[in-house]
Amino acid sequence: MASLSERKTYRKKIMRALYEATEGNRLLGLDGVKLRDDLRISDQDLAAACAYLAGEGLVVVDWAAGNAPAMVTLTHQGIRRMETEEEQRG
Repeated sequence: MASLSERKTYRKKIMRALYEATEGNRLLGLDGVKLRDDLRISDQDLAAACAYLAGEGLVVVDWAAGNAPAMVTLTHQGIRRMETEEEQRG
């Protein structure tokens, strides 16, 4: 199981990957397998991070058999959060 620091890092990486890949379009999402492979996150840690982000209302997850994320999409709230972070980075 990942440490708290690792879990927070995974969540940030997932949000950033979704935002960059979809260019803030909430009609687009990323395949869970691609997300896992690109970010090099274990199945268990990816599922936990996606469940957390979904619980926060930042992403929508279409779950596959075995409790694996099949598709992950940013919500309006998730896009707003990423835009705020982008503005703060300047």
